[in-house]
Amino acid sequence: MKNNVQSGLLMILLTLLAVLGYNVWLWETALPQRSYTDFMEDLQNDQLTSVHLLGNEIRGTDLYDREFATYAPDIKTLLPQLEAKGVTISADKPATLFDRLLRMALFIMVMIGIWYIFTHSQSKKNPFSKTNQFQLRSPPGEMKTFADVAGIDEAREELREVVDFLQNHEKYNSLGGRIPKGVLLQGPPGTGKTLLARAIAGEASVPFFSMGGADFVEMFAGVGASRVRELFDSAKKSAPCIIFIDEIDAIGGRRGGSNGGSHEEREQTLNALLVEMDGFSTTETIIVIGATNRPDVLDPALLRPGRFDRQVTISLPNLHGRIRILEVHSRQITISSALNLAIIAQGIPGFSGADLANLVNEAALTAARKEKLAVEMIDFEEAKDKILMGLERKNAAINEQERRLIAYHEAGHAIVARLLPETDQLHKISIIPRGSALGLTQQVPVEERYTYSLEYLLNRIKILLGGRIAEKIVFNHLSTGASNDIAAATDFATRLVCEWGMSSLLGSTVYRRQQHQFLGDIEIKGQYSETTAREIDLEVRRIIDSCYTETEKLLRSNNKLIHELAELLLINETIDAEEMDIIMQCYLNRS
Repeated sequence: MKNNVQSGLLMILLTLLAVLGYNVWLWETALPQRSYTDFMEDLQNDQLTSVHLLGNEIRGTDLYDREFATYAPDIKTLLPQLEAKGVTISADKPATLFDRLLRMALFIMVMIGIWYIFTHSQSKKNPFSKTNQFQLRSPPGEMKTFADVAGIDEAREELREVVDFLQNHEKYNSLGGRIPKGVLLQGPPGTGKTLLARAIAGEASVPFFSMGGADFVEMFAGVGASRVRELFDSAKKSAPCIIFIDEIDAIGGRRGGSNGGSHEEREQTLNALLVEMDGFSTTETIIVIGATNRPDVLDPALLRPGRFDRQVTISLPNLHGRIRILEVHSRQITISSALNLAIIAQGIPGFSGADLANLVNEAALTAARKEKLAVEMIDFEEAKDKILMGLERKNAAINEQERRLIAYHEAGHAIVARLLPETDQLHKISIIPRGSALGLTQQVPVEERYTYSLEYLLNRIKILLGGRIAEKIVFNHLSTGASNDIAAATDFATRLVCEWGMSSLLGSTVYRRQQHQFLGDIEIKGQYSETTAREIDLEVRRIIDSCYTETEKLLRSNNKLIHELAELLLINETIDAEEMDIIMQCYLNRS
């Protein structure tokens, strides 16, 4: 009400200023007045060239192109004199009272329209507006249910109780049970936290109030706290319902970290959220669901029982989960009957739900560009390579000598990966440049791995060194093409010594550790002496040198296979797992 009064007063002031400005403009643009006596004298002296009659008002121009205005008491007797003097005469009908009223009405309507637009836009921009801007009711065709959620079965089952409470809250209240007020969904980006929250609302058929954490914080002090109160007030009127706050770490970070206005505003918003989550009773059927990628930065008061009672971790899907997610997204496209989603899922470990949705979409676009009627396996392979390594650089200017070097480099990787035990299955070898990579030797795990043996890790180092060693054996020189391989091998060796305690010299001691976070690993170094640091460096070098020697011995004993595989790569550019099996079988039969 107060805002409307202020807007009305401001509009009246603007109207008065507009009228005043219009009158000033009329005053400034008005023609200089000339007395009727002077006008008649100029007429008799042939000083006038033209006149314009507007009723009894005359606007004229003299011989010096000077414009003027005057008033004639009797136009009828004046007209013959003007004609006799050869003055050019023009005339318009004077404005009637109706015309003036019409103009005034139009002016008033224009001002009312401007006032309406002004007040309407102000109500939208007003950060304290009490409009119900939070509620989202999805159209029937866009409602999500648990049938649309795949690959996170444990989290889905955990949240079925929330749906049951929203649907049958009397059952729990009659027994005196206290249902969790809040559920925190935490996990890496793209794992389906928002989708799961929407599915809960769809299953329970309740209103779904949604806001992002950053939407609460503005440059104006008190806006965030006001919006929190508005959100909960609206939710209480629509109970049972769900309040979903995405990226809650934007307002839920630990308090007392720094000084400054923006930080204080965020803390006030968090305080308002804490109060509101304590403010509604357990009998009110309101569930607050928060989603975050950074649970480690949240304030402890937000995570205590009575607020976010339950914390559900949504991890990256395993092989079975990836298959289920691919099945869900493949319903929206036309796929070939020969398509095997299990093989596709096996070759993309570490993909999140969002990554898998993107993969299916890229495969469909690839098939459409080739004007196919259905999406085939080769389209998924091409889409996967595009996502993992970038676009294929068909026009890359690589001379024949460098192309041969790349072929032998990838052959070295592939042979070591194929001959060593306890390694991931070889999937594809390619010398087609993609992204920043000039070639590729891709391996995929046969099954999900959660722990790794020392032999597996040492073999990974050997596979990484295989490309450099093959170059040295065949061309007897080194190149920069193995720089990424050497960096990865050094990192593996360092983690063997410092993190995993697998060094025979330094024993089962941790000298640094990786604190795993959803948005990346944070390295934490331990405290140790310079002597220990030197021993670590020597042990890392010993491991790499030992792997280098064993790999070189393996490749020299299979020198012919290096040449055969490299030559086939130069011809075909890409060799898959089945073709590699045939090559190995022929080689072993000849040996």
